[in-house]
Amino acid sequence: MLIENTFWTAFATSTAAALVTSLGIYTIRRFSAWGERNSTYFICFAAGVLISASFLHIVPKSLSMNPSSPVWLLAGFMGLHMFNRFLTVFVSERDPAGDDYAIGLVPMLGIGFHSFIDGFIYSITFTVSILTGYLATLGMVLHEFPEGIITYLLLVQGGLRERTAVTLAVLAAAVTTPLGMLVSYPMIRVLDDEVLGALLSLSAGALLYVGATHLLPRAEREHKRYSMVALAGGVLVAVIIVASKA
Repeated sequence: MLIENTFWTAFATSTAAALVTSLGIYTIRRFSAWGERNSTYFICFAAGVLISASFLHIVPKSLSMNPSSPVWLLAGFMGLHMFNRFLTVFVSERDPAGDDYAIGLVPMLGIGFHSFIDGFIYSITFTVSILTGYLATLGMVLHEFPEGIITYLLLVQGGLRERTAVTLAVLAAAVTTPLGMLVSYPMIRVLDDEVLGALLSLSAGALLYVGATHLLPRAEREHKRYSMVALAGGVLVAVIIVASKA
């Protein structure tokens, strides 16, 4: 009975996280003009969250679980770089308007992989204890709303139609979280720390690539008055997330 309750609790909270992400996507599409005016702030905020959370929590955690984590960190970073180059070379050659596709698709891939690994974290923490699971949920849900917003905005700015952007954003940033929980839950008792550490390192590498090469450069091209405040806010949220899990 305890195992059954743990499963449904983990599934419910991971689904709630997906709903929060979807709410962010709906909000930014419903109020698109407002979103366009403030997109730079969302980009700066997301950059602060993703980069800081990676350096402060995901990378150190993966290092404590797998001594080979730096290799997987590099693989995650360079893997997305190679995927970006593939899109730039092959998609742009076939479609003259395809130069900006990578702006949306590469971050979507990184965020989707991270959200999938979030599902693993729900399974693991709730297996450890219900309290641990709820503390992890509190920390992770804080970044789900802006994560959905930024995924949608980047896809639209990359040249995709709004309906296509909504579908891809929901699939990548929202659906992947409960999917990751469902996939990982049966394997939790046989999944060792080294494998999980490798997955966390891949996720951190992907997120660092997204933040450093896609989000921050785009934010720097637009000189918004409060962009640094938004970036600092993202860093602060990441610090709160890490502190809540300490």
